[in-house]
This record gives sequence, C-alpha cells and structure tokens, in this order.
Amino acid sequence: MSFKSAVITFPGSNCDRDAITYLRDLTNNEVLNIWHAETSMPSVDLIILPGGFSFGDYLRSGAMASKSRIIPEVIKHANSGRFLLGICNGFQILSEIGLLKGALIQNNKLKFLGKDCFIKKKHENNFNKLIKKDQVLQIPVAHNEGNFYCNNNDLNYLNDKELIAFEYCKGSFSNSDANINGSINNIAGITNEKKNVLGMMPHPERAYQSFHSSMDGKSIIGSLMS
Repeated sequence: MSFKSAVITFPGSNCDRDAITYLRDLTNNEVLNIWHAETSMPSVDLIILPGGFSFGDYLRSGAMASKSRIIPEVIKHANSGRFLLGICNGFQILSEIGLLKGALIQNNKLKFLGKDCFIKKKHENNFNKLIKKDQVLQIPVAHNEGNFYCNNNDLNYLNDKELIAFEYCKGSFSNSDANINGSINNIAGITNEKKNVLGMMPHPERAYQSFHSSMDGKSIIGSLMS
C-alpha cells in the first residue's frame, strides 16, 4: 500500500527524527521532512507535527510555530480531509491554529512529566479504529504544558460530537491517579469534527519498537492504513 507522509520540523523540534523513523518503519515508504519556512507542501496522506519545544516555547507553547510559513499549507491539507497528527508540541500547535478546540496549559503540579502513562480509547475515529474499547495503551509522555483545558461549551461540543479520542486511565503497574497532568475530563487526545485531525499529548513514536517499554504506538498508524 502506498501511504505518503511528511513531518514538519520547526526550530526547537526534538521529536521530528523519531516521527520520521516511526513513519518509515510502519508505512514502509519514504517520509518527507519539511522545514517550517517552506511555503508549499507536496500532496501526502498524513502530516505529523512532532513534539519538542518549537521556538523554545517562547510566548507560549506552539504560539510562534503557529505563524510559520508552512502553516497555511498544513491547514489546507487538513481542510481537504487528509490526515494530520499533532503529537505533544504538535497538539499545542493545532490548538493555536484553531484546527482543534481548547488549549494546553501548564501541568497542574507545575512540573515537567517524562514517564509512561496509560490511555484508552474514548470515541472511535480514523486514528484508533483498531484499538478495542477497553484496551489500555502504555505510551510515554514528555511535557510541561499538557494540561488540556476548554470551556464548558467546547467540552459539551467535544462530548456531543464524540471527538475525545483518548483519555488517561489507570494501568497495570501504576497506583497513581489516572489523570497525570490535570487535563479536564482526563482528556489525552481529541479530533476535529471530520475526525481526520488528531492532537494527542502521549508519544506513540516512542512506543512501537521492541526496545521500547511498549509497542502500543503501532496502532495509530495501523489504524490509518487499515
């Protein structure tokens, strides 16, 4: 199956190489690496906005990246119905450019989190259709501003339209609270109404190889290609 994909690199991205390797390994196709200052985007099936600290998280996470020259092409890609995945900082960028509801604010304990977490599917979409309803995924997080927040109207919209893709949950070896960062309603990832755009804080590109603590991240790309 031919599945074309691309990863956008911003100044301060530090998960772009991980995302490129993730896509190359799981799609068995060449992956384009696009610099943020480009003004055109080749036609691809999937774009990933990777994790990291774009522009040093200056002003707020994702704010500077949202003004990059490539962003109109990213928005056009999403509006055409093709897949767009924002991971961690990429999720923050998606909220900044208005493709997803809500905002990502500082973790409730005001500390950077770098550890495995557990998530489960809330509502089905293109990115999680291979995941069973009660299946628990073990996927790492690495963020300081991963606390998802939105107002009541937007929260009702996300629930009514079934746009909550993933929520934090308790796992097999964790006795800590399921909600690791204070996100409203334990939200770990959401989609747009067309369900072709996903923003998620956990890093599936760090959970798919045998030397990772989990291989559960395979299911995201697998769902898109199924």
